[in-house]
Amino acid sequence: MSKRLLLALLAAGFTCATLSAQELPLVRQPTLTPQDSGTTNGLIAVWPVNPQVVWAAGRNGTYTVTTDGGATWHAGVVPGAEALQFRDVQAFSASVAYLMSIGNNPTDFRVYKTLDGGATWTIQLENQDPNGFYDGFAFWTPQRGILHGDSINGVFPAFRTLNGMTWQDISGNMPPALPGEGSFASSGTNITTQGGRNAWIATGASTEARILATTDQGNTWNAYDTPLDSSPSSGAFSVDFRDPHNGIVGGGDLDPGNPNDARTAVSSDGGRTWTLTNPPPVTGAIFCLSYVGQTGRGIGNNLGRAVVITANDPPTFSTGSAAWTPDEGNTWFTLPGVSGCWAVAFATPKAGWLVGVNGQIIKISF
Repeated sequence: MSKRLLLALLAAGFTCATLSAQELPLVRQPTLTPQDSGTTNGLIAVWPVNPQVVWAAGRNGTYTVTTDGGATWHAGVVPGAEALQFRDVQAFSASVAYLMSIGNNPTDFRVYKTLDGGATWTIQLENQDPNGFYDGFAFWTPQRGILHGDSINGVFPAFRTLNGMTWQDISGNMPPALPGEGSFASSGTNITTQGGRNAWIATGASTEARILATTDQGNTWNAYDTPLDSSPSSGAFSVDFRDPHNGIVGGGDLDPGNPNDARTAVSSDGGRTWTLTNPPPVTGAIFCLSYVGQTGRGIGNNLGRAVVITANDPPTFSTGSAAWTPDEGNTWFTLPGVSGCWAVAFATPKAGWLVGVNGQIIKISF
């Protein structure tokens, strides 16, 4: 099953026995608060700038932004992008944000930027290759970012901006690709940055699910195998790191015939080696995962290791579940009543957001 044809995100799949909250007295379940996003279009990606300013984006050229922590959201449509899907968003203030679009044609890939809170948008980058398909971007600063695509003839297309205005092709810096290797444009979290120079890319769709890693802002890269399953419809979908060494990756399978393949793995050496965690209590494929943060109360001393994942079930990718772990995958808890969410991200442990189908937004606070 081709991710290019699906144009849909990923969810997580597996069942497992988990400890109850009573058995872990220091664990306090997060608070979930639905919010009105101002749109009924499906939301695919979310980026909290801080606890007050949050951007989300998704189908039919839609974005939505709040400047009051989600009490009110203001949705809009980017002119000329009405038929496109925004698979990634990253923002730096209420005024400055980037969007990445895909669609049914290679020319539907674009990078948009606004400097005035969405009043106007500028196209910074468009696809020039008829075989090109791009999966996500990530930034170190408002001016420095990187963008990644599926391999073409053994080469990963990649671009980098160092000024926040123009993008340069750095495909020649990337490691050789395995046959058919690419990423999954599920929630814009197949690529992540940390600090000023580190970045990681999750791949699949080939014989191995791998992590591509750089420690010098994309000048050089290494490729490392993960224990996640990989096939033309499966692999590693979402990756996050809480510091230069400790990270988590999640994956699964887009094939409806294999709903129980969602897994997570952790690394303590910058992505060089990975160890499977206990399987999360979800089915489908893991669309997104995010560390909760380093401060706050309610989950003992493990808050920096707490992770939330979103999951959806093929073939519709509109149902599924979400779960969280206070200890980086050793113990899992489901998030009750949460279904059809595609992405999750945190500004602080008390200010995170889940977004998904039909414009749903849920604030999550630990």
